[in-house]
Amino acid sequence: MNLQQLRIVRETVRQSFNLTEAANALFTSQSGASKHIRDLEDELGVELFERRGKRILGLSLAGKSLVDTIERILLDVENLKRSAYQLAHQDQGSLAIATTHTQARYALPPVIARFKEAFPKVHLELHQCSPGEIVSLLKAGKVDLGIATEALHQEGQQFVCFPFYHWYHGVIVPETHPLTREVKLTLERIADYPIVTYHEGFTGRARIDQAFAEANVSPDVVLTALDADVIKTYVELDMGVGLIASVAFHAQRDHGLKLIDASHLFPCNTTYIALRRGHFLRSFAYQFLQLCHNDLDPETVQRALSPALGG
Repeated sequence: MNLQQLRIVRETVRQSFNLTEAANALFTSQSGASKHIRDLEDELGVELFERRGKRILGLSLAGKSLVDTIERILLDVENLKRSAYQLAHQDQGSLAIATTHTQARYALPPVIARFKEAFPKVHLELHQCSPGEIVSLLKAGKVDLGIATEALHQEGQQFVCFPFYHWYHGVIVPETHPLTREVKLTLERIADYPIVTYHEGFTGRARIDQAFAEANVSPDVVLTALDADVIKTYVELDMGVGLIASVAFHAQRDHGLKLIDASHLFPCNTTYIALRRGHFLRSFAYQFLQLCHNDLDPETVQRALSPALGG
């Protein structure tokens, strides 16, 4: 048994049992990958995959029982390498973070600036992607941290999630818009105008829809976008009223626009920081977490990650 055999089994599962794609991802040949799997099966005395001819259809019953063990073995090997590297390079290395545009653009800059001041030799990798992609990157061990409002806290025991900050949606309009003269804004008045807001699955969009549905109000959403900068652009063009995360508005930069408080209309949102259980974190990663939220000291994070206490 060797690590390459285990890597091929894991990658075959990740590539939806496409052995060609698995072999390509590991820079080997399909025939070589197939032989590694057969050799491992011979050594274990069980077949890990169900097959039709040479085609792999899925995991066998034995494979389903053993694949988690294979994943843990490879994760332990990766953690061993990271631990050894940390002993030799305490303040060097890389920190990979997967997050959405909103967090990267508005929430993280002050945190990252303070982190780089404290750890100038650490290379930061900032992956901007959808919440679903963040989950996939965390599961694959390709990033250290995931930060988003959606998806992360729904992953159950595989992730540990910590609240980063709480926020509300706001209404953004041109400075002379009639809604700026409302004494107390209502959902009905907002729905009198076309609406520009986030795509479904991004930046609390589900809570916007929830608020309108519970009030039995049907908004006319004429345009959706991935990030607040695009939404603000089309509000400036008078295409509609914008619904954005309040943190995405800056009075000094967003000239000609006004943010109207709507915290009484839309539910509170929470942005989460997620870690994959079993993933090794360098010491500077713990410092990054505490910069995000002062309560996330290394002891608190390690307790939450502990299998004995974390479930």
